[in-house]
Amino acid sequence: MNSNNPFLSIVIPAYNEAISIPNVILNIPKDLLDKSEIIVVDDGSEDDTYEIAKKLNAVVIKHILNRGYGAALLTGFEAALGNIIVTIDADNQNRAAEIPNLINPILENEADFVIGSRYLGEYNYRIPFLTKIGEMLTFLLLRIRYRKRILNSQSGFRAFKREILHEIKTLREEKMALTIELLAKALKKKYRVIEIPKTEYKRKYGKSKVNRLIDGFNILYTLLKNLFR
Repeated sequence: MNSNNPFLSIVIPAYNEAISIPNVILNIPKDLLDKSEIIVVDDGSEDDTYEIAKKLNAVVIKHILNRGYGAALLTGFEAALGNIIVTIDADNQNRAAEIPNLINPILENEADFVIGSRYLGEYNYRIPFLTKIGEMLTFLLLRIRYRKRILNSQSGFRAFKREILHEIKTLREEKMALTIELLAKALKKKYRVIEIPKTEYKRKYGKSKVNRLIDGFNILYTLLKNLFR
């Protein structure tokens, strides 16, 4: 791992993911490691997430208290040095081996912001009803406001140019709504956003940190707030 002059920053927010996180880190393609930094933000875990990530040669930043998914991402973004930032969740639902597919449109100057979409690729579990409703509403709002067809707007598997963070400057959401805030603000600044296929698996270990009702409401509220400002 090259932490002195990384081309790529891979940011992994983690909360009680000691069992799953090794599979994420160890499946990052080896040919990326010499030009990447791996940043794990341990968001107040009560298990061995911090110690295990350290043993796997990641840069690990510890939140003393659990602050939320968005807060963990923001901490990772602040520490990131790479020209391209990749986010991938620590639950091993996404395939780290697909990171080259994610960054390639940016390298080929076809996009500035790339989202891995399970709906364009493959997934092997049933999507909860409330999740489907929320995704449908965000799809319609983004389509109406920006004329963009984004099916999997809450995907945690993303890549984007670091310059987007400097251009946006203010990201405020510390919970799950951070992902839609970042996306809406990138679209507002007219960055090129695309989706590509990804593979997504059912979580094997631990429990999802998503409260579908509360987080879903906050995501829609954040999107509406950013769409019409």
